Amino acid sequence: MAYRDQKSALRTLAALANTQGGYFTARQAAETGYGSAHLKYHLEAGNFDRVGRGLYRIPTLPHAEHDDLLRLWLSSRGHDDRPQAVISHHTALALHELAEFIPTTIHMTVPTSYRKVVPKGCMLHRGLMPARDAQELSSFRVTKPLRTLEDLSTDASFPTEQFERAVVKAVRGGLIGRTEAGALRAARRKVMSGAHPKRRTA
Repeated sequence: MAYRDQKSALRTLAALANTQGGYFTARQAAETGYGSAHLKYHLEAGNFDRVGRGLYRIPTLPHAEHDDLLRLWLSSRGHDDRPQAVISHHTALALHELAEFIPTTIHMTVPTSYRKVVPKGCMLHRGLMPARDAQELSSFRVTKPLRTLEDLSTDASFPTEQFERAVVKAVRGGLIGRTEAGALRAARRKVMSGAHPKRRTA
């Protein structure tokens, strides 16, 4: 590759990485014109950092607000190089500013076919995640407020008082409607009485 092409490839890669908190994958690098030899050179020169299997970062670019979540989300990539996880449950509740605490464990929902090793400090929930239940936030995918509360409504270990306050806050903030709040409370009552409702399907 000519020197001019290398500079063009670097600009393209840097622009892409800038939208992902400085991160990029090996496949993304290849698609912008950076092969394994170029990656090796820039790693040895200190221009790129290796942060995971097939995942790199340009250290001169600014970190995203939730860098740890973005890195874990990108690390959940499948064979198609697309992240499989969605930030969910307690972590999503905090991101939507509905939590009364800062969770010490990162919760993510992944497909039932997910086979990667669970990262330290993470809890994986396996299940269906329709596209309508998630949204993009800070360059990664997170469950929408309603889906987040639906997930927590069936978690008997989650304090009911905190759940109720989160529902009230979501209604007041216009994140969910009163009818949806009523359904959430009904689902919660069934769980706490020992009857576990089935998860909805796509």
